[in-house]
Amino acid sequence: MPTEAELPKIVVVTGIMAAGKSTVAQALAERLPRAVHLRGDVFRRMIVSGRVEVTPDLPDEAMRQLGLRYELAAAVAGRYAEAGFTVIWQDVILGPALARAAESLRGRSFGIVVLCPSPDAVAEREAGRPKTGYGAWTPADLDRGMRADTPRLGLWLDSSGMTVGETVDAILARSAETRVELP
Repeated sequence: MPTEAELPKIVVVTGIMAAGKSTVAQALAERLPRAVHLRGDVFRRMIVSGRVEVTPDLPDEAMRQLGLRYELAAAVAGRYAEAGFTVIWQDVILGPALARAAESLRGRSFGIVVLCPSPDAVAEREAGRPKTGYGAWTPADLDRGMRADTPRLGLWLDSSGMTVGETVDAILARSAETRVELP
């Protein structure tokens, strides 16, 4: 089993809604001796008034706020990493935004894990959780967009048939594949 030293100092865990990001990121952080689970969505929730949600028509202000969220999360991840923590940054970062997030981590030791269970597995997980992330989109819609538009950075992991523990085991066993080296 890899040690904390073999993992990049910052690991971005992304995927579509209900892919298991929060649960896997928390479990991964709990396996490490000195780790932070950075939930990117906390920056969205901090906006008390004037928040614009991301919808299929991608309003300009929603996209500006989403970019700010990623920028803030990358800065916080960097500070925690500088303080000696392994940071597990979890958020929905899809399409070209993933390359921009990677660019914001340039010069740091970082990796990316894209959780990509099947749309059917995501729909089943969504049905079994108390919160709902889907409305205007379906799991199949987001999965299709993710696979078509998201750059192939880091480790893409189909966790459809895996437990949370098995998913974390796979990430740790394949930690070298998570690493991203930018040109």
